[in-house]
Amino acid sequence: MSEHNKINYLEIPSQDLAISKAFFKSVFGWGFIDYGREYTCFTNAGITGGFYLSNQQAQTQHGSVLMVMYSDNLSDTEQKIIAANGQITKPTFSFPGGQRFHFSDPNGNEYAVWTE
Repeated sequence: MSEHNKINYLEIPSQDLAISKAFFKSVFGWGFIDYGREYTCFTNAGITGGFYLSNQQAQTQHGSVLMVMYSDNLSDTEQKIIAANGQITKPTFSFPGGQRFHFSDPNGNEYAVWTE
């Protein structure tokens, strides 16, 4: 349900929508609804959003927002990311409240995964 003044939707660049869909379905179990050849909406991700066809990459070193997923098992999620051709870009580190690591998807977009 949409709520007034709340984050409602995210859009992320993708150089190859098929690769994005395969990666996030394999690693995180997301679903997808295609809207033409240049856009796909992701579902079952905790928030709705989409990937749009673009040559750009979302990376924090360029000022991008960091999308962070939660995992009950960081090691298992890390192995799934590697198996799906993602790359660990910042190894697991501790912070007040938990641990996390950063990774890039096969299109070069940066994300993070954390656990308590």
